[in-house]
Amino acid sequence: MTTAPDLQLPSPSNPDPVLLSGALRTIIALFVIIPPLAVVAAIPVAWGGFVGWTDIALVLGFWALTALGITIGFHRFFTHGSFKAPRAIKITLAVAGSMALEGPITQWVADHRKHHKFSDDIGDPHSPWRFGTSKRAIAKGLYFAHMGWFFDEPQSSIETYAPDIAGDKDLNRIGRMFPLIVIGSMILPAILGGLITWSWMGVLTGFFWGTLVRIALVHHVTWSINSICHVFGTRPFTSRDQSSNVGWLAIPSFGESWHNLHHVDPTAARHGVLKGQIDISAFLIRRLEKIGLITDVRWPKPLRLATKLKDPAMAHRIRGYAAAVAAAKAAPVPAPVA
Repeated sequence: MTTAPDLQLPSPSNPDPVLLSGALRTIIALFVIIPPLAVVAAIPVAWGGFVGWTDIALVLGFWALTALGITIGFHRFFTHGSFKAPRAIKITLAVAGSMALEGPITQWVADHRKHHKFSDDIGDPHSPWRFGTSKRAIAKGLYFAHMGWFFDEPQSSIETYAPDIAGDKDLNRIGRMFPLIVIGSMILPAILGGLITWSWMGVLTGFFWGTLVRIALVHHVTWSINSICHVFGTRPFTSRDQSSNVGWLAIPSFGESWHNLHHVDPTAARHGVLKGQIDISAFLIRRLEKIGLITDVRWPKPLRLATKLKDPAMAHRIRGYAAAVAAAKAAPVPAPVA
């Protein structure tokens, strides 16, 4: 763990006066509390034999679908513009990300862009360093960054931080349809479980595993990027905040936990840039690029990243660094201007 950065007051020109209503706070609380209880219950349920291959397929399938909707869609595409995509892919990613039940796409993008603007400073919607650097303050900050900010933080201004998303007719429509997408995301695993097993028990276990357990897994992994990946872990790159890399979260987060690099190069389509760093989202983005479904992918530039390393001796660990150095040496030297 490292010390927190010196906090500077942000400009007061971008207030976010939109507060959550009591009803919305209650709905959020239900989604925060009930799925984790299902995870706790999952142990005795699985032990008692109430889990089959259909249930495993449902939880893993919907976990991958919705989590990748967040990592590739909401995060790397819509928030940071890491690649370009045709309308069909845009809509697919927007719906898949909305099925993760992390809020409408417009609000999600606005919150995340504001986070990058004020990262670990006053104005950051969910910095774990908000309350100070003592053990008690950090513990309080970890809870706040993980999920406490849902209840205490004013909503980020969509007009200020996500006007492009709100101005896109398809994305605006998907944002307004969020309540219907929530219902669909919750009942679809139960319907599939019932149809596959042709039983009411399949409906029940499909809802339990494919909905409740899956939501808890997706949510808490995503929230861990905001909390754990800003306090614990390693920081090989120089950034202006406390973003860090947490290796054990790499697979469940589909590569999002290589968070230190992400804050150094936010628009990069790959976050795990060092050799051995697994980034499933980047792997799938590469596959989509190769078959022509997406274009103009912003891959990290090895030579630029090497200048951001705290230890220059680590440069050889950057993916593609040796080839980039060789290409730079082979490039013709411009003739001097007479």
